[in-house]
Amino acid sequence: MKLVVQRVLQAEVQVDGQSIGKINRGLLVFVGVGKEDTKEIADKYLKKLLGLRIFEDENGKTNLSLKDVDGEVLLVSQFTLYANCKKGNRPSFIKAGDPAEAEALYEYMIAEAKKTVPVVQHGSFGADMKVSLINDGPFTVILDEHIL
Repeated sequence: MKLVVQRVLQAEVQVDGQSIGKINRGLLVFVGVGKEDTKEIADKYLKKLLGLRIFEDENGKTNLSLKDVDGEVLLVSQFTLYANCKKGNRPSFIKAGDPAEAEALYEYMIAEAKKTVPVVQHGSFGADMKVSLINDGPFTVILDEHIL
Protein backbone atom coordinates (compact mmCIF):
# COMPACT_ATOMS: atom_id res chain seq x y z
CA MET A 1 0.00 0.00 0.00
CA LYS A 2 1.12 3.51 -0.72
CA LEU A 3 -0.44 6.74 0.51
CA VAL A 4 0.46 10.25 -0.58
CA VAL A 5 -0.82 12.55 2.14
CA GLN A 6 -1.19 16.27 1.57
CA ARG A 7 -2.12 18.73 4.29
CA VAL A 8 -4.68 21.00 2.67
CA LEU A 9 -6.77 24.06 3.37
CA GLN A 10 -9.26 22.72 0.82
CA ALA A 11 -9.51 19.92 -1.73
CA GLU A 12 -12.08 18.70 -4.23
CA VAL A 13 -12.51 15.83 -6.66
CA GLN A 14 -14.72 16.04 -9.74
CA VAL A 15 -15.97 13.44 -12.21
CA ASP A 16 -17.51 14.59 -15.49
CA GLY A 17 -17.51 18.19 -14.25
CA GLN A 18 -19.49 17.34 -11.11
CA SER A 19 -18.06 17.66 -7.61
CA ILE A 20 -18.26 14.29 -5.86
CA GLY A 21 -16.08 15.05 -2.84
CA LYS A 22 -14.94 18.26 -1.20
CA ILE A 23 -13.24 19.07 2.09
CA ASN A 24 -11.94 22.05 3.97
CA ARG A 25 -8.90 21.92 6.29
CA GLY A 26 -7.59 18.41 6.54
CA LEU A 27 -5.88 15.70 4.51
CA LEU A 28 -6.09 14.85 0.83
CA VAL A 29 -4.92 11.24 0.58
CA PHE A 30 -4.08 9.45 -2.65
CA VAL A 31 -4.42 5.70 -2.05
CA GLY A 32 -2.53 3.09 -4.05
CA VAL A 33 -3.36 -0.56 -3.36
CA GLY A 34 -0.80 -3.24 -4.15
CA LYS A 35 -1.15 -6.94 -4.94
CA GLU A 36 -0.24 -8.08 -1.45
CA ASP A 37 -2.43 -5.65 0.52
CA THR A 38 -5.02 -6.84 3.05
CA LYS A 39 -7.48 -5.31 5.51
CA GLU A 40 -4.87 -5.75 8.25
CA ILE A 41 -2.36 -3.72 6.26
CA ALA A 42 -5.01 -1.08 5.50
CA ASP A 43 -5.76 -0.85 9.24
CA LYS A 44 -2.09 -0.12 9.97
CA TYR A 45 -1.98 2.59 7.33
CA LEU A 46 -5.19 4.17 8.60
CA LYS A 47 -3.90 4.18 12.16
CA LYS A 48 -0.70 5.89 11.04
CA LEU A 49 -2.55 8.31 8.75
CA LEU A 50 -5.10 9.41 11.32
CA GLY A 51 -2.46 9.77 14.01
CA LEU A 52 0.01 11.83 11.97
CA ARG A 53 0.89 14.99 13.86
CA ILE A 54 1.38 17.28 10.88
CA PHE A 55 -0.78 20.25 11.81
CA GLU A 56 0.78 23.24 13.51
CA ASP A 57 0.12 24.08 17.15
CA GLU A 58 0.01 27.59 18.63
CA ASN A 59 3.83 27.69 18.53
CA GLY A 60 4.06 26.78 14.84
CA LYS A 61 5.31 23.24 15.54
CA THR A 62 3.80 20.29 13.69
CA ASN A 63 2.40 18.72 16.82
CA LEU A 64 -1.33 18.26 16.17
CA SER A 65 -3.22 15.41 14.53
CA LEU A 66 -6.29 15.48 12.31
CA LYS A 67 -8.54 14.97 15.34
CA ASP A 68 -6.88 17.85 17.23
CA VAL A 69 -7.81 20.31 14.47
CA ASP A 70 -11.24 18.85 13.61
CA GLY A 71 -9.83 18.09 10.17
CA GLU A 72 -11.54 16.43 7.25
CA VAL A 73 -10.33 13.68 4.89
CA LEU A 74 -10.62 13.22 1.12
CA LEU A 75 -9.54 9.75 -0.07
CA VAL A 76 -8.77 9.35 -3.78
CA SER A 77 -7.80 6.01 -5.34
CA GLN A 78 -4.68 6.19 -7.49
CA PHE A 79 -3.20 2.96 -8.83
CA THR A 80 -0.50 4.96 -10.62
CA LEU A 81 1.33 5.20 -7.28
CA TYR A 82 2.56 1.73 -8.25
CA ALA A 83 4.17 2.94 -11.47
CA ASN A 84 7.51 1.27 -12.08
CA CYS A 85 9.67 3.37 -14.38
CA LYS A 86 12.93 1.40 -14.16
CA LYS A 87 12.77 0.05 -17.71
CA GLY A 88 12.13 2.40 -20.60
CA ASN A 89 9.85 5.40 -20.47
CA ARG A 90 6.46 3.71 -20.26
CA PRO A 91 5.51 2.91 -16.65
CA SER A 92 4.59 -0.63 -15.68
CA PHE A 93 1.82 -1.22 -13.15
CA ILE A 94 2.29 -4.94 -12.50
CA LYS A 95 2.61 -4.40 -8.74
CA ALA A 96 -0.74 -2.59 -8.51
CA GLY A 97 -3.56 -4.58 -6.96
CA ASP A 98 -6.23 -6.40 -8.94
CA PRO A 99 -8.91 -3.77 -9.66
CA ALA A 100 -11.77 -5.65 -7.94
CA GLU A 101 -9.70 -6.39 -4.83
CA ALA A 102 -8.22 -2.89 -4.77
CA GLU A 103 -11.67 -1.31 -4.99
CA ALA A 104 -12.94 -3.45 -2.10
CA LEU A 105 -9.95 -2.42 0.03
CA TYR A 106 -10.38 1.25 -0.91
CA GLU A 107 -14.07 1.10 0.08
CA TYR A 108 -13.06 -0.62 3.32
CA MET A 109 -10.66 2.23 4.11
CA ILE A 110 -13.40 4.80 3.50
CA ALA A 111 -15.79 2.97 5.82
CA GLU A 112 -13.16 2.58 8.53
CA ALA A 113 -12.09 6.23 8.35
CA LYS A 114 -15.72 7.28 8.75
CA LYS A 115 -15.81 5.52 12.12
CA THR A 116 -13.42 8.09 13.62
CA VAL A 117 -13.41 11.13 11.33
CA PRO A 118 -16.64 13.16 11.15
CA VAL A 119 -16.09 14.31 7.54
CA VAL A 120 -14.73 11.73 5.07
CA GLN A 121 -15.18 12.37 1.37
CA HIS A 122 -13.86 10.25 -1.49
CA GLY A 123 -13.34 9.94 -5.19
CA SER A 124 -14.78 7.32 -7.52
CA PHE A 125 -12.66 4.22 -7.98
CA GLY A 126 -11.43 3.82 -11.54
CA ALA A 127 -12.98 7.07 -12.76
CA ASP A 128 -11.22 9.85 -14.64
CA MET A 129 -11.06 12.33 -11.77
CA LYS A 130 -10.00 15.95 -11.64
CA VAL A 131 -8.49 16.81 -8.26
CA SER A 132 -7.89 20.35 -7.08
CA LEU A 133 -6.35 21.46 -3.82
CA ILE A 134 -4.85 24.25 -1.85
CA ASN A 135 -1.84 22.62 -0.22
CA ASP A 136 -1.11 23.97 3.25
CA GLY A 137 2.62 24.44 3.60
CA PRO A 138 3.11 22.76 1.21
CA PHE A 139 3.20 19.69 3.40
CA THR A 140 3.25 16.28 1.73
CA VAL A 141 4.08 12.92 3.34
CA ILE A 142 4.48 9.55 1.65
CA LEU A 143 3.46 6.44 3.58
CA ASP A 144 4.65 3.19 2.03
CA GLU A 145 6.26 -0.10 3.00
CA HIS A 146 9.36 1.76 4.22
CA ILE A 147 7.34 3.62 6.85
CA LEU A 148 5.36 0.82 8.50
